[in-house]
Amino acid sequence: MTTTVTVVECVVCGADVELDGTTLQGELIDCDDCGCELEVASVAPFTLREAPQEAEDWGQ
Repeated sequence: MTTTVTVVECVVCGADVELDGTTLQGELIDCDDCGCELEVASVAPFTLREAPQEAEDWGQ
């Protein structure tokens, strides 16, 4: 079975990020170049956005 790989651009540093056919919308991935956490905004076509930063709840 062949898995299709799609290359998209990191929205932070512009590096190539590889996504395969099993990648889901909302999935979080890391850019190998800058280490930024990215969220898959859509899968048709693949688009990325910087993942929202979770606020610390400090145990509340």
